[in-house]
This record gives sequence, structure tokens and C-alpha cells, in this order.
Amino acid sequence: MAEPNDADKNHKLIIDVISDYISETAYKDQQTTIFQINDDIEVASQVEGYIGSYYHATIVHPVGAYHYKVKYRTLVNNNETAPLEELASVYEVRPIPPDIPHEMKIYEIVDVYDNEGWWFGVITRKVEQKYYVYFPTTADTVAYSIDKLRVHQEWSDGNWIVPLLG
Repeated sequence: MAEPNDADKNHKLIIDVISDYISETAYKDQQTTIFQINDDIEVASQVEGYIGSYYHATIVHPVGAYHYKVKYRTLVNNNETAPLEELASVYEVRPIPPDIPHEMKIYEIVDVYDNEGWWFGVITRKVEQKYYVYFPTTADTVAYSIDKLRVHQEWSDGNWIVPLLG
């Protein structure tokens, strides 16, 4: 087996740094924002195996000071007869990020639409029209077409921020 060259070592180092950032960010609480009934939002999952994913939902109504009842747009109830409704902590809820048209590049932090939600990862390579995205919270790498990708953004102090590393 060949020894890794400097380019391979550098690639691994960059992916490790970005992966640490993604893992740390995926586990943090969203900044609290006051939402109104019928607002479109995303809910960040804090369920093991789903950490780093966001699901489109609508605010049904507030529940006390720290929760919202939400109705998911893409997730359904156990018997698959209606949209899933559940309580979400204010720390799991954020607005829908704006679309940023943009050419995707290697090492870019992205969200990928898969399994009914947006998953947080990093582009590790591009082969023809497929982007290979590594997901640090699940340790999976999967190929996607450009139409499944969006620039990852973080909600901070009432503004959308594109994380820049390096």
C-alpha cells in the first residue's frame, strides 16, 4: 500500500478541521427567535442519528415560554396519515435560510436535502456532476447532484451567516 502524500495528508487535515466545526455546530442550540403562528421554520433535530439535520415545519402555536407546537412539512405521523405534529424547544427552531445561488466547491460546508430534511456536511470531492459530501455526525460520504445542495448558513443575532473556515 502506498504511503499518503502531502496532498492526501493536507486533504485529511482540512476535512478533520471542518468536521470538528460541523460536529460542534450540529450539537449547539439555535439562537432563540420569537415566531408567530403559521411562520415557516426549520427544526434542528437533537435525536441521535439525526444530529445535524433540519426539517421544514410551520409554527402551530407557542406552548409556554420555551416550546412551540410545530407541524412538519415533510415528516408524517406513525400511521402516515397526516403531517407529524410535535413540541419543539425554542432552541431547536430557526427561520428558513434564504437561497444563495452559488457555485459549490471542494471543502464547502453545505446542507444536503435527503431523507425528508436538510443534512449538514462538507463537500470532499466532485466527480463529473456529482458532489461527494461527508457527514461528520454519521461518518457517511454520499454523492449528490447539485439540485440537492444548498450553502450552509447559521442563524446568529437575527442574521444569516455563512461559516468561513481558514
